[in-house]
Amino acid sequence: MNSAAPSFSADDHRFMQLALTLGRRGLGNTWPNPAVGAVIVKDGAIVGRGWTQPGGRPHAEVEALRRAGALATGATLYVTLEPCSHHGKSPPCADAVIAAGISRVVATIDDPNPEVARQGHARLRAAGIAVDVGLCADEAAHDHAGHIRRIVSGRPHVTLKLAVSSDGKVGAAGRKPVALTEAAANDRVHLMRAQTDAILIGVGTAFSDDPMLTCRLPGLEAQSPVRVVLDTHLRLPPSGRLAKSARKVPLWVAASATAEAPAAMVLGAEGAAILRAGSDGKGLDLDAVVKELAARGISRLMVEGGSRIAASFLASDLADEIWLFQSPKAIGSDGIDALHGASFDAITASPRFRLRASDMLGPDCLNVFERT
Repeated sequence: MNSAAPSFSADDHRFMQLALTLGRRGLGNTWPNPAVGAVIVKDGAIVGRGWTQPGGRPHAEVEALRRAGALATGATLYVTLEPCSHHGKSPPCADAVIAAGISRVVATIDDPNPEVARQGHARLRAAGIAVDVGLCADEAAHDHAGHIRRIVSGRPHVTLKLAVSSDGKVGAAGRKPVALTEAAANDRVHLMRAQTDAILIGVGTAFSDDPMLTCRLPGLEAQSPVRVVLDTHLRLPPSGRLAKSARKVPLWVAASATAEAPAAMVLGAEGAAILRAGSDGKGLDLDAVVKELAARGISRLMVEGGSRIAASFLASDLADEIWLFQSPKAIGSDGIDALHGASFDAITASPRFRLRASDMLGPDCLNVFERT
């Protein structure tokens, strides 16, 4: 590493912002690989752009180099994560950068993956390429939170989504669903789905709502996430919309190790995958479930279940972000509390979370909290 922190120009910032924007195109679409963006600049002009392609390959650097062609020689590469240095299903990006004749690489952060972990930057420097690291590092760390969490903690980055009434309820008495938010907020939720690897609910929500959990924004339907249902005893009805669509959009059902095999066979016949996890007596071991998801490549998990699921993820300290959509509509004192057995203080007054952003989406308010 350089002994002194590098100095970055206004142009460096401008080109890296473009690389970050390009990288976000791949969110929810590149797992198990991170969604990286890359921009190649020569003599002040952009000669190549790239972002990680669906399924994780080709990598962003390779895409940008392909578009730049011979113009990459002597150019600067801006990339939102350290170029890989190991042989996976494709050759190292660091070698491609060297072979293309890039003269300078500007990167946001080192890759925590132990197979890379500064080795990519070291390989570039050994080839005589100037390497500057640290530009827009905080933004990149947020964009790559799923990749980082999966590598460092062995679980996905978890975003808890809650849509609540003005009096803190998520449904009417008797678990009756209520349409709380309006079109702008609903569109934001569907964009969240498109940018996440998997979405999780409990089987109770599956029974009460019979949801699809897909992205319904025009043009983004194909980016619907993997649907995950916590179903300890495998009660998910094979006639429901989730099971019936399992061959079109992946459905993973997490059940206890002792759940009956016949039920698993019925759901499996519909195309669902059954994940086995331990139980703590009250339900599935959430820590085991999220680690199994990470082992299957999931790095960004959106939890959209009911009040019990939300409270359980908070109690298990597994929520990294909370997206709280609040409607001006009231439900009444007999409605279902947003957090089963807990108050909103578990979010708004907890030292574990801080408010990162707020936005008005039509009549609805969105507050985004993140782990401190």
